[in-house]
Order: sequence, then structure tokens, then C-alpha cells
Amino acid sequence: MSEQKINGKYIISTLIIVIFTWIIHEFTHWITSESLGYESIMRLNSVSLENEQERTEWHKIYISASGPVITIFQAILAFSILKTKGWNKFVYPILFVPFYMRLLAGIMNFINPNDEGRISEFLGIGLFTISIIISGFLFFLVFKISKKYRLNWKFNFWTTIITMVVSSIIILSDQFFGIRIL
Repeated sequence: MSEQKINGKYIISTLIIVIFTWIIHEFTHWITSESLGYESIMRLNSVSLENEQERTEWHKIYISASGPVITIFQAILAFSILKTKGWNKFVYPILFVPFYMRLLAGIMNFINPNDEGRISEFLGIGLFTISIIISGFLFFLVFKISKKYRLNWKFNFWTTIITMVVSSIIILSDQFFGIRIL
């Protein structure tokens, strides 16, 4: 059975991975927006325009897609490492957090369309279509690794709780304080 002890080192590393995942996701939106010629503001959980520039529909799609693409790439990289190099509980959150992040974004489409929701609407395939596909794919990767290494429910439960708490702090900090990063 794979080592699955939840200790302080695991909690801190998962906390760092959640923050890293959020920052790299938003940074990718920001760098895409900037490279398309828009002056943009990056916050903890959002990227917006600096001034009242009007983006083209295609630019909106590129910017919306860039964050999930890097997040999916992160998950695929972690999955590949876990599949080929063997179990490492400190790599597992690098796979798990993207699944949680994109699932949460898909659920939040009920309130306000997120990245995949905006793309789905633009393509005319329904608000939740791409969110379901991406969340399903990421769940599949998490499931395959969980099954391969016989991860118990407690390990996944506590990984979820740590991820949920840290991501909630990031999201709420962004909403209440609007912390500007770039």
C-alpha cells in the first residue's frame, strides 16, 4: 500500500501547490491577455482589463482557454510522473488540485460563466459541455492514480479538505480585498 500519512509536511506542500496552481492559472490568463495587446490586471482569482478596451470574441476565447490549458497540462504532467516514476504523495496534489479547480469552476458556471463555460457558450454547445468534458478527463486521471496506488478514502478526503480550505481563502481574499498581483 502507498504511503498516505497526512502530516504537517503534506499539508504545507499541498497548500503551496494550491497557491501555485491558482497563480500559474491566472498568470497564464494575464500573459495571454498582455501578449494580445491588452493592458491587464492580475488578481488572486481573476484577470481583468486595465482600462475600457474592447476585446474581440476570439481574443476572449484565447484568454479564457489559456488558464485551463496550463492547468490541464499540470495535471497530465503529474499523472505521467506518478504513472512512470512510482508513488509520491507530494506529487499527487499536483494532479488533484487541477481536478478540484476545474470542477469548482464548472459548478460556478451556475452563478457566472467561467473559462470553460464562456468557451462553450461561444461555441454554442451549452454552458456546461466543456466543463463536464474537462472535469471528467481530470477525474479519470485522479481515479486511475487512486486505483493504481490504492489510495484510501481518508487520504483523498483530507486532500480535498486542504485543497478546499486553501482555495476558498484565495477566492474570498480576491473577492473581499481585490489583491492585485500584476
